[in-house]
Amino acid sequence: MTTTQAVPVTVAVSRRADPARTDEVVAWMRAGTALAESFPGFLGAGFVRSAPGSGEWHVMYRFADADTLRGWEDSPQRRWWLSSAQGIVEHTRVERRTGIEGWFAPPVDHVVETFGEQEPAAPPRWKQAVTIWLAFFPLSLAATLLTTRFLADVPLAGRTLLMTLVLTPLMTYLVLPRITRALHRWLHGRPAPTRQM
Repeated sequence: MTTTQAVPVTVAVSRRADPARTDEVVAWMRAGTALAESFPGFLGAGFVRSAPGSGEWHVMYRFADADTLRGWEDSPQRRWWLSSAQGIVEHTRVERRTGIEGWFAPPVDHVVETFGEQEPAAPPRWKQAVTIWLAFFPLSLAATLLTTRFLADVPLAGRTLLMTLVLTPLMTYLVLPRITRALHRWLHGRPAPTRQM
């Protein structure tokens, strides 16, 4: 008998919508986030547009494990929310990954549902390491300078704890997604795909 491994799962959804209906799409995505927030295991969500005036959107949301994610994805609230955008939003891609390495390759579990698009191969590990270093070095340097200046009296263990509590979500949700997108051509040998929300 197997049990579900309790690791956080990040879901990335690409969608396409009419750029003339941007206000409706943004309101719809915010409503979905508000609904998901009330579910156990919800860790966060966000959305970005591919470019100004674009109809392509990318949404990411994260749950504590596969079971809590399933609770949200199988819920009547989510079904109602998705149905409320019929005719406005078209789903083009859904990807689920676990662990921070999931930005590059499947460390534990990896499920991709594509609609007319192929998943690029994972880049070499040395490129993954360089990318993570490029993201982590400036954050680490800034955090070290700030904690040394403003928290000099706090013991080293306390400063380190504070830094890791702040830097981990920044790396996972803000910096690493952006740097992997910016370096996509170098990482994969091709331009980043145009994904829609």
